[in-house]
Amino acid sequence: MMGTLRRTLHKMAKVFKKTSGNGGLTLYLGKRDYVDHVDKVDQVDGVVKLDTKDFGDRKVFVQLACAFRYGSEDLDVMGLCFRKDIWIQYFQIYPEGPKPTLSAMHDTLLKKAGDDAKPFSFEIPTNLPCSVCLQPGPDDQGKACGVDFEIKTYIANKQSDPDEKIEKKDTARLVIRKIQFAPSQIGAGPKADICKSFMMSDKPVHLEASLEKDLYFHGEQIPIKIKINNESNKTVKKFKISVEQLTDIVLYSADKYTKAVLCQEFGETVESNATYENTLTITPLLAENKEKRGLSLDGRLKDEDTNLASTTVLRQGLEKEVLGILVSYKIKINLMVAGGGLLGGLTSSDVTLELPLMLMHPKPEE
Repeated sequence: MMGTLRRTLHKMAKVFKKTSGNGGLTLYLGKRDYVDHVDKVDQVDGVVKLDTKDFGDRKVFVQLACAFRYGSEDLDVMGLCFRKDIWIQYFQIYPEGPKPTLSAMHDTLLKKAGDDAKPFSFEIPTNLPCSVCLQPGPDDQGKACGVDFEIKTYIANKQSDPDEKIEKKDTARLVIRKIQFAPSQIGAGPKADICKSFMMSDKPVHLEASLEKDLYFHGEQIPIKIKINNESNKTVKKFKISVEQLTDIVLYSADKYTKAVLCQEFGETVESNATYENTLTITPLLAENKEKRGLSLDGRLKDEDTNLASTTVLRQGLEKEVLGILVSYKIKINLMVAGGGLLGGLTSSDVTLELPLMLMHPKPEE
């Protein structure tokens, strides 16, 4: 059966490859998206084809690095570092090196590469962030800031010598992505309520909101069930629903910021001693936020389309270990309440409620 599987993979597989400028190295991968299953991450299996005629005494290495890019590549010309390595692993593959247990993917790539090809494998730790990029502003140039994963093979005398300059023509690189999909089991949705009293009113306003489930897919409509019981002597003039993206950048120090990705106003009025019950639908989309600099997006390969960053799902207890970018969302429901008469504007107030929101992609069919 394994032989049949391997033959099928060989026929069907799409191969990604990159050749160094000198033609001596060709890097082969069978895929560029590696799924983080929370408890483990897909293994990275690849192959490097060698043409050793110009290597001399030099060796060949392959590395996988997870890095945070926080500036333009132009800065590097000025001697300024524009990326911070979060995690990096190296292997020597020529003339000698560790030999991985061959997988079906290795077999496929070795057949594609032909003779003089060396297999390699990397295990991505679960405490590394997923691939996320920060949306550049309209006038920003160069690569977007964010977390990326890159496989590089290179010719050098030593594995990692800061004094040795490795020529660009002696390297071949491919960017890969670490991604997460929604779990197969989706749980019950969150529910919250608040009871707020006001100046010059004996009784409060009650607000209750809930979601049908705890996770929604990108582009899916999100129905929010809202109940209002206005026992006060004031009027709910209108209300606003917003979705906020919370980006937590953890590097040298923690840096958190919040950006609204959706804001909708509803001109519903709830008079004094009246009730209101309705389901309102929202859909947060990147298409409505193209100009917002610094918004977190799912990592992209080249200039392909992407979407708002998916919610980061961590194994319990891992929060303090992860470096990079962590993303979460919340829905805010805001009632604008005003009193009547001459003092109506002066005694106006807001009633605000928050619900957690998870946004992810569904897991593709096997």
